[in-house]
Amino acid sequence: MTGSDSRTASSAAPLTGPAAPCWVTLMTRHRETAERFYSEVLGWSLRPGRLGSDFSVAYRGQVPVAGLFAVSSAFQVAVAWTPYFAVEDANVAAARIRERSGTVAVGPLTLGKGRGVLASDRDGASFGLWERTEPSTSPPAPADHAHSWLRLRTRNAFDAAIFYGEVLDWASGRPGSCDVAYEGEEVIVRCEGHPLARISSGAVEAAADPLVRPHWQVQFPVEDLAETVAAAERHGGTLVEDRTGFEGTEVTLRDPDGALFAVTDVRSPA
Repeated sequence: MTGSDSRTASSAAPLTGPAAPCWVTLMTRHRETAERFYSEVLGWSLRPGRLGSDFSVAYRGQVPVAGLFAVSSAFQVAVAWTPYFAVEDANVAAARIRERSGTVAVGPLTLGKGRGVLASDRDGASFGLWERTEPSTSPPAPADHAHSWLRLRTRNAFDAAIFYGEVLDWASGRPGSCDVAYEGEEVIVRCEGHPLARISSGAVEAAADPLVRPHWQVQFPVEDLAETVAAAERHGGTLVEDRTGFEGTEVTLRDPDGALFAVTDVRSPA
C-alpha cells in the first residue's frame, strides 16, 4: 500500500477538520468495492458514516479525509469525486448559484450534522456545498498537511474564479475567506495562505473526452507514484493520463466503477 505523504503536501491547505474550506466525496455504485480499492491504493481505513448504511468515511490515522457514498442507479448522479465547499448558509449560496446561471440539482438537504447541496457551475462542472449545523467532533488535520487538493479544468479560469468567488465569498476580505490570485494562465485559490486549488482554462463543454470537459479533479499526493499506479491496476483501476511537467508528475486514474481521480508527486497545487 502507498498513501498520502505529508512531505509532499506541506504547503497545501488541509481539507479536513472542523474549520476546513472543503470536503471531498466519492459518489459510487459499489461502496464495498470502492472501499477495498482505495484502502489498497491510498492506504485508507474505512469506517461507517453517520448518514446511513450507504455512507462510509475514509481515514488517514484518526483524521477523516474523504467520504464514500453509494448511490442507486435509479438516481441520475454521475459516478465521480466531488468537492463540497463550506458555506455559512446553504440557502444563500444555492440562490447565488442560480442567480449566476449555475444549476442546483439537489438540496439544500439536511444530512447528519449539516445541510448539503449538489450543484454545477455554468460550464457544467459539478460541486457541492456544505453548511455545518452542529460542532464537529473530528480532530482537525495538521496545519501543514493536506490529504488532497483540487484542480478545476474549465472553459475560462478568470470567469470561473468570478463565479466561485461570488458564490463562496472568496476574496471578500472577510475573516477566514479564501484569497484568489491570477498567476500566469491559471488562478490559484489560497486559504489562510495555503494553496487549496488551481483553476485552469481550456476545457471544452461538448468534448467527448471527460478529461477535456469542465470538471473538478481531486488530487491525492502520494509518496511512491509508480507503486500507487501499479496498486491501482492490480485492483481493477486503469491508467488514463500521465502528465509530467517541470513541477512534477500527475497521473489520472479511473477506479473500478469509473470515477476519475489523480495521484501526484507535486509538492503543491500552486
